[in-house]
Amino acid sequence: MAQLDVLSAMALSTLCLCQLASTWTVNNFLMTGPKVFLTYASSVQMGAQRGIRECKHQFAWEKWNCPESALKLSTLNSLRIATRETSFVHAVSAAGVMYTLTKNCSLGDFESCGCDDSRIGQTGGRGWIWGGCSDNIAFGEKISRQFVDALEDGHDARAAVNLHNNEAGRLAVKATMRRACKCHGVSGSCSIQTCWMQLADFREVGNYLRMKHRHARKLEMDKKPMRAGNSADSRRAVAHAFRSISKAELVYLEDSPNYCIKNLSLGLQGTEGRECLKGVRDVSQWERRSCRRLCYECGLGVVKRRTEMVSSCNCKFHWCCTVTCERCTQVVTKYYCAGKDGARRQHNKTKRKPVTRRQ
Repeated sequence: MAQLDVLSAMALSTLCLCQLASTWTVNNFLMTGPKVFLTYASSVQMGAQRGIRECKHQFAWEKWNCPESALKLSTLNSLRIATRETSFVHAVSAAGVMYTLTKNCSLGDFESCGCDDSRIGQTGGRGWIWGGCSDNIAFGEKISRQFVDALEDGHDARAAVNLHNNEAGRLAVKATMRRACKCHGVSGSCSIQTCWMQLADFREVGNYLRMKHRHARKLEMDKKPMRAGNSADSRRAVAHAFRSISKAELVYLEDSPNYCIKNLSLGLQGTEGRECLKGVRDVSQWERRSCRRLCYECGLGVVKRRTEMVSSCNCKFHWCCTVTCERCTQVVTKYYCAGKDGARRQHNKTKRKPVTRRQ
């Protein structure tokens, strides 16, 4: 969680510095930089955390599982790798900030905005018109761009890739919005409907971006002008590379490292010691294959460990108004990736049988 605070602090402090001497208008509400900082700070922080939680959910049973080392989004202070996985981190973080700002706007948390009523009363299609309270996606998009994109101030390839993936994340929020409608008419005849646009559950945004991650495109660039940093040649090379790339696609520059192996310089812990699922019902096929993916494909074995878990059970309601529970202990079997020696020792131990001596 400490890394999440660092991420939020970096975004907020960067915006404060960039906007301190300027003013800008949001929905005809004039605000100065510091006031913007204070108004939207908590929503930006919650949005960044929402994005990182989704990242950890989407990659929970992958070799790369959205570790803390992946959550430094800025290239201002150090040069970071731009892999397929970091493209997802940028996209889902920007999406989380935009989503939360939009949601909070519709809930009336900000004086400067409310529902998107720009199309109310207009005919949307046969038998329905625009009405209700559409989520103000334009507001969330604009403020998210002001905060998140402020982390990138360069014009080199990595900054361009990060900004592109930020935008792809915001487009994912738009792409997953759905139309909700309410019927009107005599005796529920639904002769006319009023409809509005609302945000989907953020899990749908995460699933959408996960699909984009699977089909992410590697950006092939001419290395010679790229060595010139922020020069005109470098900027032209970046623009040329993006000509055939859709704004909704995720892009990356470098191939992913081997996530099986511990690499402290990259902040990678490897998969040894990771938990995997075995013999568990009601999970997806992808989750059932986690031991193969995390352990066997990485040249590791699997060890079984039994642990005791204490939880509340047999809870009873007493009038009025308390609930009392017992404490129950349950032995749970879990499986972990281990080096071949450790897995072999456990295998030999389970094969040994006690010898019964005859009298």
